[in-house]
Amino acid sequence: MFRSEVIFAAERRAAALLDMKPTEFLQLVNDGVLPKPTLIGAHKRWDVEQLQDIARGQAIDGLAEVVW
Repeated sequence: MFRSEVIFAAERRAAALLDMKPTEFLQLVNDGVLPKPTLIGAHKRWDVEQLQDIARGQAIDGLAEVVW
């Protein structure tokens, strides 16, 4: 049986992955703490693996101004 994993997430799911409200998540995106979404057609989606790396502290490159 085929098992599907989410590789890109919409705003609500991306926020839920980080245990945040969508408004909190979007504020961090607007502040530059979290990455901007990728456009897939007209849909804004966040890379799930990238969010996981950020949450685990494994995506520090280019985020030197972020205080964890």
